[in-house]
Amino acid sequence: MHVNNTLGIDTSNYTTSAALFQNGEIRQEKMLLPVKPGELGLRQSDAVFHHVQQLPVLLEALLPSRQPIAAVGASSRPRDLEGSYMPCFTVGFGTAKAISRALGVPMVTFSHQAGHIAAALYSAGKLSLLQEKFIAFHVSGGTTEAVLVTPDEKSVFRTELLAQSLDLKGGQAVDRVGAMLGLSFPAGKELERLAQQADIRYKIKPSLKGADCSLSGIENKCRDMLQMGKPKEEIASYCLQSILVALNAMAEELLKRYGELPLLFAGGVMSNGMIRRVLTEKYGAYFAEPAFSADNAAGIAVLTSLKGE
Repeated sequence: MHVNNTLGIDTSNYTTSAALFQNGEIRQEKMLLPVKPGELGLRQSDAVFHHVQQLPVLLEALLPSRQPIAAVGASSRPRDLEGSYMPCFTVGFGTAKAISRALGVPMVTFSHQAGHIAAALYSAGKLSLLQEKFIAFHVSGGTTEAVLVTPDEKSVFRTELLAQSLDLKGGQAVDRVGAMLGLSFPAGKELERLAQQADIRYKIKPSLKGADCSLSGIENKCRDMLQMGKPKEEIASYCLQSILVALNAMAEELLKRYGELPLLFAGGVMSNGMIRRVLTEKYGAYFAEPAFSADNAAGIAVLTSLKGE
């Protein structure tokens, strides 16, 4: 049996998040970090400051007085790679450690990426996949990569990097094109709304090296389209179709190499409806609902529960 009443905390470069996993259900609270109009993110020092201000507010809303907590988990690093580190995660880690000590309950840590994978599995009703190997794509502002996920008794699962973007990340492409079009940060939802208004299909050739992709051409092409006076709706559509083409090409190559493994897509960019629809139809791929695609602490709470089994 998994441990009940587990608290998860995630303090990424985009969102302050806390979640409680209780009786198989997730309750979560989260707040985007404030980004000034026209800017594409925050300096780490600013992100840390805002997490320190926002996390207590979220915990107060999430945890009524005398809320039983059996274990606490936090994301302590971006990915499960040697040297993976970002200062913003120290806020969640430190808070989780203090709660653990104060309550006398266990504390565990995971990577932000592991949290994304677990949140997507939970949302898709596919936590059972943790008993087998599968390929997970993590597509966000800081990461665009595919990893091989393998069950592991010590850490629930371990990951091995299979493929990645060699330059621009999917979320960066979305936000940079969004900024060109005058959209607010993060631009994903607004860009998707614009793209839905364009009835056009582009013939796009993916830029692939092995299973790795290159996405920098998306920004350049969209800038050219804007200078040519193309409608914003068509530019938004081109951007999202280009990301889809790249992910599809990566998936095709990886399935050739590693066999017909299940595919999971996680991360904020994967909340896009068009990308989700196409890849689900082609591969039977699993996706999280939007609330569990963007940065969240739900996966950390779930992993904390599973770690205690």
